[in-house]
Amino acid sequence: MKLHKFLIGLSLFGTLYGCGSSSEDDIRQWMVEERNQTRPKVDPLPAPKQFKPEAYTNATSIEPFSNQKLTQALKRDSAQVAANGALVAPELARRKEPMESFPLDSMALVGSIIKAGQPVALVKVDNLLYQVKLGNYLGQNFGRVMKIDEAEVTLREIVQDAVGEWIERVATLQLQERSK
Repeated sequence: MKLHKFLIGLSLFGTLYGCGSSSEDDIRQWMVEERNQTRPKVDPLPAPKQFKPEAYTNATSIEPFSNQKLTQALKRDSAQVAANGALVAPELARRKEPMESFPLDSMALVGSIIKAGQPVALVKVDNLLYQVKLGNYLGQNFGRVMKIDEAEVTLREIVQDAVGEWIERVATLQLQERSK
């Protein structure tokens, strides 16, 4: 066993001795030669673009802060408000119905019936049941009932878009399945 350890130690010593300073000198010499032969290639920078001044051509147009420009903008806005106001004005002039004080998403359609030959939707809000007919209003966006069938109530709402203009959109209140 001692002989075995001695032979292993001897072989390790021989291996380390073989990797002595002579090979290190060869590597250093090779690195110096490679460094001297290698020349980095740097592309030259492109020439800067020449600045060409442009003449100001809007000198004859209306100054953006003048009274004339403000007058034009106010006329355009008042014409737009008048056009949009025609859509919402009748809604603002009428008396509000009780179902308009609740948001549409707090309502649930729980059924529909036929009463006197006309469809009537049964809408539940805050654990109270309401009968809704064609022409009634629901929700806080001037939602007028346009159609009632067994599965849904279709409304025409008047809302403001991102620019502040009044537009019409269609909304529905769908039959809610009963949860157990």
